[in-house]
Amino acid sequence: MHLENNVYLEGEDALIIIDRRKLPRSEAEVYCTDYVEVARAIEQMMVQGAGDIAITAGYGLYLAARELERQNGGRDMAGLKQAADRLCATRPTGFHLAVLLGKLLERVRKNAAAKASEIILAVLDKSLARQREISQATGRQAETLLTSGDTVLTHCFAGAGLLYMFKYAKENGKDVKAICTETRPYLQGARLTAWSLSEMGIDTSLITDNMAAYCLSKGMIQKVFAAADRIAMDGAVANKVGTLQLAICARHLGIPLYILGYGGSDRRTLRGHEIPIEERDPREVLEFQGTPITGDRVQAYYPAFDITPPELITGIVTVSGIYRSVEIGALQSH
Repeated sequence: MHLENNVYLEGEDALIIIDRRKLPRSEAEVYCTDYVEVARAIEQMMVQGAGDIAITAGYGLYLAARELERQNGGRDMAGLKQAADRLCATRPTGFHLAVLLGKLLERVRKNAAAKASEIILAVLDKSLARQREISQATGRQAETLLTSGDTVLTHCFAGAGLLYMFKYAKENGKDVKAICTETRPYLQGARLTAWSLSEMGIDTSLITDNMAAYCLSKGMIQKVFAAADRIAMDGAVANKVGTLQLAICARHLGIPLYILGYGGSDRRTLRGHEIPIEERDPREVLEFQGTPITGDRVQAYYPAFDITPPELITGIVTVSGIYRSVEIGALQSH
């Protein structure tokens, strides 16, 4: 549930990442000693979830600062900016990463007396604590939407807020079940969400991605919950590809769909169509855990995210409350 159990420093010059692609069968440690290795780890999906990716990128900037300090005996803003640009380029759809790296660079610029690495680490410590607080508060808000007897459909890994939602529901005596899509091609729904919920004692079932509409149509699901890698000011949501089709099915069948929006929308993104959609290596579709699943002449296409328009979203759950999607921009503008 907590990032510090999966991404953490060893000493002052190495970042350890528990490779989430291999959970739950093994806890493989990946050692990163510079920001380039951290960037590659993010690109290769060793870390997943917008908030977790942002913090990991922050550690990458810390490693860059440490290396520059060893080389130059002081700070090198140009070198830090180069590292930040490389880390920002790893996942263009989510905005949390760029916001945090921008904040770290600004803090370093404003405090010329302290070491850049020390400033970055102090900000990351506070950001980790704040991320936990936001997840807990979002989970508490979301729990109020649940009724005993509900079965919730989840997609991909909606972050710690989803786990807290189920935790608080259980503590409040609500009998709530989960159905999780597997989420091809990296199976975050199977390896992270379904596994985590089952370990918490939640009645959890796993379905393939193409079973969701059938389950929704049979009355097996009362509510749908997903997360957001970015929320535009108009209430449109970018999330793991497949969210849009769930939203369309849910609306058609009269089933509410909620977005765990944590800190809310991105003030820099006015409309959903402005959100860049990351298109990943097609080989990730043509293979399953490294094994080819089709013919050599077959091509593939892999947009990693899609955009769900506000009219298909019942509500966006944030740290401060639950809002209609069309209200989220006005909330963030104050």
